[in-house]
Amino acid sequence: MKRLASSFVLMVAAILSTPALAAPPQYAAVTPLAAPLPFPASYGAHPEFKTEWWYVTGWLTGPDGKPLGYQVTFFRSATPHDRANPSRFAPKQMIIGHAALSDPVHGKLLHDQRSAREGFGLAYAKVGDTDVKLDAWRMVRDADGSYRISVDTPAFALALRLAPTQPLLLEGDAGYSRKGPQPAQASYYYSEPQLATTGTVTRQGKAQAVSGRSWFDHEWSSQVLDPAASGWDWVGANLDDGGALMAFQIRSATGGKLWAHATWRDASGKITHYAPDQVSFTPQRRWRSPRTNAEYPVATLLTTGRTAWRIVPLQDDQELDSRRSTGAVYWEGAVTVSRDGVPAGRAYLELTGYAGAMKL
Repeated sequence: MKRLASSFVLMVAAILSTPALAAPPQYAAVTPLAAPLPFPASYGAHPEFKTEWWYVTGWLTGPDGKPLGYQVTFFRSATPHDRANPSRFAPKQMIIGHAALSDPVHGKLLHDQRSAREGFGLAYAKVGDTDVKLDAWRMVRDADGSYRISVDTPAFALALRLAPTQPLLLEGDAGYSRKGPQPAQASYYYSEPQLATTGTVTRQGKAQAVSGRSWFDHEWSSQVLDPAASGWDWVGANLDDGGALMAFQIRSATGGKLWAHATWRDASGKITHYAPDQVSFTPQRRWRSPRTNAEYPVATLLTTGRTAWRIVPLQDDQELDSRRSTGAVYWEGAVTVSRDGVPAGRAYLELTGYAGAMKL
């Protein structure tokens, strides 16, 4: 027994003294582009980057004419696990899904979340074109450019088709989108506004035909936020005249603006970009969550240059608790947009970092 114990001690000592063979993974950096993002390759996954998401929001209307808001997001996150590990069970990539339905009749957000390691055909984000799967949840882009989305949760199910009606909108500088004062604090980012949407929403076993408009974002990065950042305010709006508006600000822990940007494509197709000093979010009304006690500026005044956009929520309680997946609690919901006092469109507003500093 003593010899066996001595051998075991020597073996453990040898293991502990052996240098680790697996170095931490080096993620690809986001740098300014010499040419616009390439397509169709940019539709697919970019596993060499740390974080990526495919994000869809929209307003839907059923036969009763009442509005519904919906959101579906698939995240891909590269882990620190050794990429050279040949095991099919190695958790090299995580796939995470969020889905939510905003119905004023219900009074609060219906939402679900799930996550799994990539592999075995159960969860994946494919390279080359949009095809993301997480168990029974899926988002896939067809040859005609339309997207098929299917999500089934205990509270609701979505089966939607999103068809493009206008060209892609490259955010920032040809798809290189700054998120902070340092050039490395950036993402590659494009949007597809004004997606004509049809399909069904199912609740309590009853399917309802719906139609409307959706907004699609695809973004990937390895370092987005400045160390001083606590979260962001973001809005994506399908405007009634056929235009599109995207705006965001990155906030510090004290609520100050670290960075901001906006893109406005008007009805004629003209695109205007707004620099950080031309974009501001000014809270007009706040709502406090009875569950987390976080306070969100659910009604806000967005200014881009000389234009004022008033943002008002479809309903106040659109807080999403994703602590079982991404670890964050945030507000994300359907809102209406008025331009200089005149109704101008429907949008989604995302407010992060109000229930605790946002970490990606």
